[in-house]
Amino acid sequence: MTAFRFALAAYILVLLVYTAIVIANHGMGLLPVFFGDIAKMEWPGQFNLDFMGFILLTAFWVAWRNGFTPAGLLLALMVPAGGIGFTSAYLIYLSYHTNGDVKKMLMGVNAR
Repeated sequence: MTAFRFALAAYILVLLVYTAIVIANHGMGLLPVFFGDIAKMEWPGQFNLDFMGFILLTAFWVAWRNGFTPAGLLLALMVPAGGIGFTSAYLIYLSYHTNGDVKKMLMGVNAR
């Protein structure tokens, strides 16, 4: 579990640095570029559409593991906004909150 937590934290750090560089060089215009690439029907758009599916699937998982409660739905809304940065931080939190029990970590209220 320690290696998993370290890998997630390292990825958050790399992503933060990379994002800061991109913002410094290109500004905050992610959404027009993201959806513009999809509209062009080219490979970058195909990747973005595929990635959006993973984001939505992850958001659905977060809502489901929390029993579709209001708090779970609010957390699920954080997934598209925060991407892997939010999801990694959430998994680190869950790993401590569940004392490293992967079943509880992934299944939440659905764990038996």
